[in-house]
Amino acid sequence: MLVKTNSPLQNTVDQIRTWARLNSIWAVHFNSGSCNGCDIEILALFTPLYDVERLGIKLQGSPRHADVLVVTGPVTRQARERLLRIYEQMPDPKFVISVGSCSISGGVFEGCYNVVGAVDEVIPVDVYIPGCPPRPEAVIDGVVQLLTHLKTEATK
Repeated sequence: MLVKTNSPLQNTVDQIRTWARLNSIWAVHFNSGSCNGCDIEILALFTPLYDVERLGIKLQGSPRHADVLVVTGPVTRQARERLLRIYEQMPDPKFVISVGSCSISGGVFEGCYNVVGAVDEVIPVDVYIPGCPPRPEAVIDGVVQLLTHLKTEATK
C-alpha cells in the first residue's frame, strides 16, 4: 500500500486556502419561519456599531458563493425543501450556524402543525447560538467558535 504524502506546493496551497477561509467568511442568511427577532439581530451585525465586515464577514446573496449558512427560525413544512436546496447549492466545505432558540429546538413554535422541527433535523449544524433572540455579540462569538474549530482542524 502506498502512502501519499503532500508535496511542499500542495502544503502551501492548503495553507493559503485555510488562511483565506479563516479571514473571509461569506455567509448566506436563511429565515426558515421565524418571528424575525433573530433576523433583526443578524442585520444589526452589519451596522456601524458592530461592523463585522471589518472582520472579513460578508453577507452574500447567493448560496453558490457562500461558505456559511446562517439559519434562523424553526423549519416549516414550506421552507424545508428550500433549506435543503440552498444547502446543496453551497460549495464544499460548507458550514451551518443555527441562530436562536427556534432554530435549535423549535422554540415557541414547537408542536405547531406546520413546523417540521429544528434545523439539525434537516441539515447538519456546526454551531448553535442560543437565545430568543440572541444578541449580536453572541452571534459574533458563534462565528469565532466556528473559526476556532476550522483553525484547529487545519493544524491537525
